[in-house]
Amino acid sequence: MRTRILAMLIGLAIFAVGATAAYAQGQEAPRQGRDARIEVNQVGYLPGAAKRATVPAGAATRFQLVDADTGQPVWSGRLGTASLWAPSRDKVRIADFSALVRPGRYRVRVAGLPDSDAVTIDAGVYDALAAASIRAFYFNRAGLALTPALAGPYARAAGHPDTQVRIHASAAGPRRQTGDVISSPKGWYDAGDYNKYVVNSGITVYTLLAAYEQMPARTRALTVGLPESGNGLPDLLNEALWNLDWMLTMQDPDDGGVYHKLTNPNFDGVVMPDAATSSGERLVVQKTTAATLDFAAVMAVGSRVFKDFEAQRPGLSARMRQAALQAWSWALAHPDAVYRQPPDIHTGDYGDATLDDEFAWAAAELYITTGDDAFYVAMKPGQTTMTVPSWGDVRGLAWMSLATHRERLTAAADRALIERRIRALADALVEKTKRSAWGVALDDKDFHWGSNSIALNEAMVLLQADRLEASRAAAGGAGRRAAPAGGVYRQGAQALFDYVLGRNPLGLSMVTGFGARSPMHPHHRPSEADGVPGPIPGFVVGGANSGQQDLKGCPVPYPSALPALSYLDHFCSYASNEIAINWNAPLVYVSIALGADRAPASPR
Repeated sequence: MRTRILAMLIGLAIFAVGATAAYAQGQEAPRQGRDARIEVNQVGYLPGAAKRATVPAGAATRFQLVDADTGQPVWSGRLGTASLWAPSRDKVRIADFSALVRPGRYRVRVAGLPDSDAVTIDAGVYDALAAASIRAFYFNRAGLALTPALAGPYARAAGHPDTQVRIHASAAGPRRQTGDVISSPKGWYDAGDYNKYVVNSGITVYTLLAAYEQMPARTRALTVGLPESGNGLPDLLNEALWNLDWMLTMQDPDDGGVYHKLTNPNFDGVVMPDAATSSGERLVVQKTTAATLDFAAVMAVGSRVFKDFEAQRPGLSARMRQAALQAWSWALAHPDAVYRQPPDIHTGDYGDATLDDEFAWAAAELYITTGDDAFYVAMKPGQTTMTVPSWGDVRGLAWMSLATHRERLTAAADRALIERRIRALADALVEKTKRSAWGVALDDKDFHWGSNSIALNEAMVLLQADRLEASRAAAGGAGRRAAPAGGVYRQGAQALFDYVLGRNPLGLSMVTGFGARSPMHPHHRPSEADGVPGPIPGFVVGGANSGQQDLKGCPVPYPSALPALSYLDHFCSYASNEIAINWNAPLVYVSIALGADRAPASPR
C-alpha cells in the first residue's frame, strides 16, 4: 500500500509543477491533468436532503442517475453553468438530483466521463458514521486498555494512567508547590500526540454536549459500543464524561484556577501509548485565563446536562456548577494570565492572547445555568460578535447556547439580538455558497490548518440558523419545509458535509474508514504504530492546508501548491493529515444533526 501511494504521489507531484505555474499566472490548470472524476458524497444522502455532485466541465449539459447494479437510467437532469473554482482551479458544473428521493444505490453518469462512485440514498445513511465519530474518542482515551471485544484489531494496552503527575514550576499555587504530585487520570489524547490540553478540550466537549442538548432523542438512539454502554446514560455523554472527569482534576482546589495542559516535556516517538515512556515525566503546566474560562463554560454546560442524570452520577451536576463558579472568580482575579511556553516544555501550546471571547462564552453559559442576569451583562452582548467557532475563538459558542435556550432566558436577554447574531453569520455563509462554483462556503483563505474542521464548524453554524427557521415555522403552525431538500441553511450545511465526505477536488472522503477512498496514513501515533494495515476508523483528518508547514519534513512532496489540493496522505504530514479531538467533535454534531432529518418522502 505504501509503495502504491508513494508512486501515486510522485506522479501527482509532476503534475503539480505545471499546476502551480499556471496558478501563479492566474490561468486555469486543467482538471484533466488529474483524474477527471465526478465527485459525490461517498457515504451517501438522506432521501429528503439536498443531493449534489460536482462534474468537470465539458461539452455535456445533462446528467443521469443510473442504478448502481444494473446501469439502467432512473433519473435525469440538466447540469448547472460551468464556472471556475479558484481554490483548485477547476472549471466545474453542479449536478443537482435533490428531487430523487427513492432509497437505493445509484451512480451519476455524464457523457465523456467515468461514472461516479456509488451513491447511497437511505434514511439511516449517517448512523454508522455518527457512531464511529464518537467511538473515535474512545480510541483516543488515556489511561484505559482497549479490549478486543470493543476495539477489535485496534485493541491496545493502557497508556498514561496519570495518577502520579507533578506540578511544574509554572503551575505552583497557594498550597501545591513545584514537584508536588497529583492524580489527573482519564481524558483524551488531544490529537496525534499523547498529551492532554484543557483549551482544546473546551470546545470539543462543548460541541458534544451541545449535540445532546439540542438533539437529545437522536443522541439517545445512537448505539456506539463503549465500556459504559447500558449504564443509563446516552453513549455520547458516557464518552464526554471520560474527558470531563479529567478536566475536573485540572482545577486547583485551593484557588479555582485551571492548569493549561498535562504533558510530557517533549513529544513522544511513533510508539503505542504504553510504550511512550521515554520523553520525561508527566507534568501539569501553568494556570491560564483561557483554560480557566473554557473550563468554566464547559462545566456550566455539564451542570445543566447532568442534572437529569443524578441517579447515574450523584452530585456531579452540583459539583460542576461550583467548579464553574470558582473558575470564573479566578479568571476575574487573573484576567490576563496568557500561556507562555516554559523553556523546558516543547509540546503544543494552544496559546491565546485574546481573551474577550472566552470571557463572553463563560459568562453566557453561567447565565443560562444560574439565571443570574449579572452574567448576561458580563458577556457584553452588544460588543460580542458571532464567528465560526474554533479553539482560539469561542464567542460563537455563546450565541449558539443562548439560541438553544432562548425560550427560558430571563427578561435581561435580548432574544432578537440572539437571533440576529446567528442569522447574520449564517446568511453570510449562504451568500458565500452561492458565489462558489463548487457550491460550498469555502474559498482560498479557508484552506489552512484544519480546513475540514472549518467546513464542519461552518455547517454547525448554518444548522443553528436552520433550527431557528424550524422554530419559527412551528410557532406559526407552518410545515417545516416547503421542499424535500430543506431550506438554504440546511442545504449549505449539507454541501459542506458532502465536501468533507468526498465531494471535493481530491476525490477523497476525509474520514478514515468511510467512503470509496479515505486517508490511510493519518498523523496519529496509534494508527501508525499498531501494525494494523488500515487506520482507526471514524477520525476526520485536518485536510488541505496551503501553508504546508511540514513540507521539509516529509519524504514525498505535496501533490500541488493550490489551496484545495495541498493535502498529503502520509504520516509525516501533521499539517494536513493529523487528527484532533476538536476536529472530530463537529463531525459528530453535523452527522447527528443531518442524520436526524428523517421526514418521509414519496418515492420518485
